[in-house]
Amino acid sequence: MINELAGKQAPKEILEEIDALLKSYYTNKPDAKEQTQKVTFGTSGHRGSSTKSSFNENHILAITQALCEYRKNAGITGVMHIGIDTHALSTPAQITALQVFLANEVACKIAKKEEYTPTPVLSFTILESNKNTDILNDGVVITPSHNPPSDGGFKYNMPNGGPADTDVTSLIENRANQILQNDLVDVKLISKDEIFNSSFLEVCDFITPYVKALDTIIDMDIIKEANLKIGVDPLGGSGLEVYKKIQEIYGIKLDIVNEKIDPTFSFMSCDHDGKIRMDCSSKYAMASLIKLAKEYDIAFANDPDFDRHGIVTKSVGLMNPNHYLSVVIWYLFSSRNWGEDLGIGKTLVSSSMIDKVVNSLDKKLYEVPVGFKWFVDGLYKGTLAFGGEESAGASFLRKDGSVWSTDKDGIILNLLAAEMTSKLKRDPGEIYQEFEEEFGKSYYRRVDAPASFEQKAKLKNLSVEDITSKTLANEEIENIYTNASGNNASIGGLKVTTKNGWFAARPSGTEDIYKIYAESFINEEHLELLIKEAQALVSKSIEN
Repeated sequence: MINELAGKQAPKEILEEIDALLKSYYTNKPDAKEQTQKVTFGTSGHRGSSTKSSFNENHILAITQALCEYRKNAGITGVMHIGIDTHALSTPAQITALQVFLANEVACKIAKKEEYTPTPVLSFTILESNKNTDILNDGVVITPSHNPPSDGGFKYNMPNGGPADTDVTSLIENRANQILQNDLVDVKLISKDEIFNSSFLEVCDFITPYVKALDTIIDMDIIKEANLKIGVDPLGGSGLEVYKKIQEIYGIKLDIVNEKIDPTFSFMSCDHDGKIRMDCSSKYAMASLIKLAKEYDIAFANDPDFDRHGIVTKSVGLMNPNHYLSVVIWYLFSSRNWGEDLGIGKTLVSSSMIDKVVNSLDKKLYEVPVGFKWFVDGLYKGTLAFGGEESAGASFLRKDGSVWSTDKDGIILNLLAAEMTSKLKRDPGEIYQEFEEEFGKSYYRRVDAPASFEQKAKLKNLSVEDITSKTLANEEIENIYTNASGNNASIGGLKVTTKNGWFAARPSGTEDIYKIYAESFINEEHLELLIKEAQALVSKSIEN
């Protein structure tokens, strides 16, 4: 059901009350016994809202103290790099985290006041800081990604630059909840007034070194020489200064259509459900940039922490993330002189068009569960050339095959669209249309359905034997997976495939819903049937 506000500028009456949000951050005290108020690390850290008592000062105090203890036990003694995005709760959460880190005598680096740090910039910085040293450095990104303005998020990135795996986050999560239950008695703390007088704190420039290194991964010269008309919408996010620095260092003309930083994100077009959500893969949230598509040779946007990309072309408007990732893989292996044995990573809910492109390149596909963390090791070690997920997040190697970032990087994916348009004289939308002529047309959709905590737990633990049907959407079922084919890791749900289609179902880590992803290479009617039968199969399995 599409809300009547979808694609329209957010009206004043739905804007977040920032003062109330900030007050709740400090005054609301979470009940550590209440499931919805506990520390919970999903695929991208702990997220919540202060008004719902799921992201408050006490959460950050507990998480940060748990993280200090983890670092000590793991022998991580170097610098903790801390980045924030433009959500209202990010700045107070950084202050809280610094109070704890500095009290624990953890050396910290942050950007200067009123500057923000994109997730990929932090990942890049961690990797650079760990070159030619035996001391391990790591980082935290305080962001709820594309979530609404009411939300906050806290994500830990390991010394390999990528988001911490579940074996680490579960330790931090469990210890943080223990600290909450013990009324924070184990938290070491300095006052806010002491923060900027601490000898353990350094204020630095994260952005310039990142931008200066961009020519090692993107052909910045060809973009400048092509003199494309490029439109950029940072969507009020943390990377506005990155684009300004690109203009300064490389002389590339970028038309930044929106330079506003506003914690209410009042300039946004509402998403499909009428909420403000800075989702650069949503045609509703991206409505204002899509309207300008014909004015530019290529245009792009990012979410608030800049780990996601949104590509707008003259040929098709906003590209479906699956479509763009297919083009990216083809282009990278057509333009980079990488080794023969490099793999290509995708999440199991991403389009099978990627499989078809990878097969045509005669490359190895590495399919994993949802979560970018599954690509970290391969990108870090240089065994994966590319890792991407259907939610518009990806990263890839530098031109020489060395690691760039081990977290999602929406900046390089946007710039790559400008590079390929400059070099090929065709935009990515035109290239994808050629794929459809060669491989067939993909019909892809994700739908959400309500599910209780108990039902989500059942879905997470389904086995192959729980699916007794032999057919799906009038085709014989070929495979049923509860573990990903690439790394044999648990899906936390299941995937069912046929000759011309598939569906995957998994519970949400943050909402009372489960998600069904489905794709058909026949037609829209076949897709509808896939979704209908998938919902019936899942409902039967989790309600018994």
